[in-house]
Amino acid sequence: MKSIHDIPACDRPREKLHRRGPRALADHELLAILLGSGSRGEDVMRVATRILAALDSGSVEPHAADLQKIKGVGPAKAAVIAAALEFARRRIRPEGVTVTEPVAVLPLIRHYADRKQEHFLAISLSGAREVIATRVVSIGLVDQAPVHPREVFADPIVDRAAAVIVAHNHPSGSLTPSAEDLTMTRRLAAAGKTLGIELLDHIIFNARGYYSLKAHQQL
Repeated sequence: MKSIHDIPACDRPREKLHRRGPRALADHELLAILLGSGSRGEDVMRVATRILAALDSGSVEPHAADLQKIKGVGPAKAAVIAAALEFARRRIRPEGVTVTEPVAVLPLIRHYADRKQEHFLAISLSGAREVIATRVVSIGLVDQAPVHPREVFADPIVDRAAAVIVAHNHPSGSLTPSAEDLTMTRRLAAAGKTLGIELLDHIIFNARGYYSLKAHQQL
């Protein structure tokens, strides 16, 4: 990870946002803007990357007290991040969004496309196909994010979900499902049938597009 001083002035997060708009920024760049600066001996880009990794992994909750557990995050920075996350949650509110077709969940997960590791995600849906929650189930290596059905369905069971859509990013760039992807999808579909929670689709995505196993009749 480059420090802020190693990045050309025109490509630093704030300047990049003004030039290209917020959608052009990766999540850690957006966090760097919110942080404003690093702390003593801690570069802002490295602190932002740590916060992002902690939030993705679920090792901290998005509350000020928990955020302060991250190296380089003090009370002021923790308050800014916690407030920004809560403001975004209130304004965007993905919960309750009706999913008319599985690929409609892409706007909720597309920001994971730039991750350097595979992130396996599960979206819980109600009987009316409304989004209940979107969660990171597993973070893996560059080319795999191993998951077990019990990890995927643990939260949807608590949610009393009627269906689930799973997805994962492919950092390698290829959208073609691997043999392991296909095997895992079949296991998840079978587990969901037993639990009464339908697996609607498994979507593989990157920054340029997506691959729906359902659309390709591989589910």
